[in-house]
Amino acid sequence: MATPGPMQPAACLTVLKPSRVWSPIDPLELWRYRDLLVILAKRDIQVRYKQTALGAIWALLQPLVTMGVLSLVVGHFLGAARVVGDVPYPLFLLAGLLPWMFFAATVTAASTSLVGNAAMVQKIYFPRLIVPLASLGAPIVDALVAFGALILLVLVYQPPVNAEVLLLPLIALTVVLTAAGIGITLAALTVTYRDFRFVVPFALQVWFFVTPVIVPATVVPAQWRWLMGLNPLAGAIGAFRAAVLGTGIDYQAWALSIIAAILLLVGGLLSFSAMQRRFADVV
Repeated sequence: MATPGPMQPAACLTVLKPSRVWSPIDPLELWRYRDLLVILAKRDIQVRYKQTALGAIWALLQPLVTMGVLSLVVGHFLGAARVVGDVPYPLFLLAGLLPWMFFAATVTAASTSLVGNAAMVQKIYFPRLIVPLASLGAPIVDALVAFGALILLVLVYQPPVNAEVLLLPLIALTVVLTAAGIGITLAALTVTYRDFRFVVPFALQVWFFVTPVIVPATVVPAQWRWLMGLNPLAGAIGAFRAAVLGTGIDYQAWALSIIAAILLLVGGLLSFSAMQRRFADVV
């Protein structure tokens, strides 16, 4: 093969290599790839309901059926309805189920997002954080659809409404940040340790029963109630329910959830940054 002459410069070759040191998340780079984030999120939403007869109605059926079963078994047969006072137990239950179901769906989707997109991670360059962030799209859409069921139940039972209902978007944001922080961390860990594909569903099952979803936090003895503060979702779900029912938000518990959400998100971003340089090699 002839070597390039003076008028024939050699072709430029760009080689992408992982850095040898920790590299922080670049917000500007994430912004430049925002179109990819939207495309991946839309893909997940479309795939979720593709070739389904009921479509987005499934997002309504899941919390409503779960509420109905738990209301009958836990509320009626086991007597949990008596510990919530005058509050209708189905409404009490659904107001706790909606943020929990969003959290569980987000963590599950984010934890396997990088492994599920292994071919793309191996072949092209883009900010890897885009993948777990895009996995929040479908759970958010589901939660918005399911919120319609909660509004319907509120209209049926007509609980007292006060100004705290305006805080619902901020409370929901607390749950979103908590789910994002944990999901980002698990996404990075699952790439290296595939055991987390089995750990996450089991951990979420246990987490459900130590979170005040089916019963209020007040059923926990006073000397053990401080342990609820270790659960980053306890204050947020309690605040969400209180805002819907008009029973008064526990701002101290919610503040602890906000602090936990911020710490989990920062910790998730730091751990993701430390591990992302090896993703293309091990995914």
